[in-house]
Amino acid sequence: MNENELQTLVEQISLTYFKRPFNHQVKINNRMRTTGGRYFLKDHHIEINGHFLAENYRQDLIGIIKHELTHYHLHLLGKGYQHRNTDFKNLLKQVGGSRYTPDIGLRRKAKINYLYRCQNCGLIYPRVRKINTRRYYCGKCRGELRLIEKSN
Repeated sequence: MNENELQTLVEQISLTYFKRPFNHQVKINNRMRTTGGRYFLKDHHIEINGHFLAENYRQDLIGIIKHELTHYHLHLLGKGYQHRNTDFKNLLKQVGGSRYTPDIGLRRKAKINYLYRCQNCGLIYPRVRKINTRRYYCGKCRGELRLIEKSN
């Protein structure tokens, strides 16, 4: 899907669900990782995460577009357009938009470099950084921690 097809889809969803036209621009942003889209208050354009344009994420894309259009229309009407506002929550529920972006595996994962185990209770402590085992102890039983695995 290119930007022209996305523009047409957004305009169609706006007329169908909100009964109002979308008169601004839609852009594709492939750098997004944790959000599905963004609405810009100053020039009213919408950016959509390019990873959701694949055919197997079609329903997720429609939910994201409804979410961003909810921000758009409420802002232009002078009503509460932020996530915490009742107007936003009500309209989003009414049109069936997604409240949160679905996780499709784009978020970064912290690499676990060190694994520590408590000598008393056996609780495992995964850590990215090395810790001083003479200074730190188990938060559950105050037992001694031992390094069981180190990976690089």
